[in-house]
Amino acid sequence: MTTPRLMFILTLSFLLTGCEAVLTPRDDNLTGVRVFFATDRSMDPGAAPKDRFGNDRSNIKYGTTFVSIPASHVAGELESPSLLRFEFSEDPEKHVVLVNAVLQSKDAFFAELSSRVRGSATKQAFVFVHGYNVSFEDAARRTAQISYDLGFDGAPVFYSWPSQASLEGYTVDESNIAWSETNLKRFFADVLTRSDAQQVHLVAHSMGSRAVTRAVASLLTENPGARKRLGELILTAPDIDADIFKRDIAPVLAAAQQSTTLYSSSGDIALTASQQVNGYPRAGDSGDGLVVVPGVETIDATSVDTGLYGHSYFAEADSVLSDISYLIKTGWSADRRPGLTPVISPEGIYWSFE
Repeated sequence: MTTPRLMFILTLSFLLTGCEAVLTPRDDNLTGVRVFFATDRSMDPGAAPKDRFGNDRSNIKYGTTFVSIPASHVAGELESPSLLRFEFSEDPEKHVVLVNAVLQSKDAFFAELSSRVRGSATKQAFVFVHGYNVSFEDAARRTAQISYDLGFDGAPVFYSWPSQASLEGYTVDESNIAWSETNLKRFFADVLTRSDAQQVHLVAHSMGSRAVTRAVASLLTENPGARKRLGELILTAPDIDADIFKRDIAPVLAAAQQSTTLYSSSGDIALTASQQVNGYPRAGDSGDGLVVVPGVETIDATSVDTGLYGHSYFAEADSVLSDISYLIKTGWSADRRPGLTPVISPEGIYWSFE
């Protein structure tokens, strides 16, 4: 019998065939992933890389980071120091660590981004936009881990908006993600026109999906030609009002024929809390508010191991990582990807993991 982990390994073996290595060697013998970033967070130039970008609003800045990936890395893990293993500080040879963050001018940033894309086999890029309660450091680490675990040989990019990186900062984060929407839209437009990528995939998590979906909908309305280079729009555990998504956002994406995949789960404690705060179901909750609309493929991830809080399964669960790998690598619709079962509902067909 094929276990989920074995299936994941077999899947990655298929997806990595013909791909370039995503590890970048360094002079000090560390290995890891070079990740591009844009951020509208405030900055303290004299601080260590992990503390350099703060929680206040600022102008957009550009640069690259280097994130270590240990040789013992396990897919889906963000290896960190553990007191249980008597580890009291970060070790790049054992942990996923933000080693540096180098600022660049906008022109230099896009010149290097284009060079990275042109040197890849697939001529692709993806942009990851994090959610609530995430620091710049953790956004960089998560992007590197996703890039490595997906075997992505194009250019990994993340956009970090000024999340407060605290549980009590939810309402401030809501204000800041709305404020960042215009900046994010401009950045997406620049990446589409200045990266030389044949396909730019967008991966949004949680509250970050609010700005991403609205920015993409606006961009496609104003410039339908942008669709030619937009690859997959992947919404993971989106903390968006489900009714607003169905009424205002999904129809625009469908009309533009934007390929959109939404991952949801009824075991997502963070979205359950968000529903209690906001009063209405979230688009990433597969309970009563499950989103099944034309033009969007909804994947119910309730059956997978979604971790303690059930909110980061998109980057931690083998089956979900495997499915995203297939989606980005092949562009196949859900009915062609392995490991998914169709479910017929009154609203239409959605999919769940076997």
